Amino acid sequence: MSPLGIYIAAVVTALATYFWRAFGVAVGGRLDPQGRAFEWFSCIAYAVLAALVVRLVAFPAGGLLELTLLVRLSAFALAIGVFFLARRNVFLSCGAGTGAIALAAWLT
Repeated sequence: MSPLGIYIAAVVTALATYFWRAFGVAVGGRLDPQGRAFEWFSCIAYAVLAALVVRLVAFPAGGLLELTLLVRLSAFALAIGVFFLARRNVFLSCGAGTGAIALAAWLT
């Protein structure tokens, strides 16, 4: 790709990104944080995260292939437990699951 093509691609990408950010700012102030739209986006975010986790546990790739299914399921169970014990805190549960996987990889 020529240098001009790279610059054009960078500008088009930046414009597309900033358009959606500006749109979010313009519309975001009008949305009710307790409304149906936010609830829907929250459900979608949870569903995408759940699908990713299940894919990583059931069909591992890369370094996860070195860990047994039992180790992956144990890390998953720990993450689910932390999720409910920490009052549905996704950040802590992802950290616990990731930490369990990292510890298991380090120990093996």
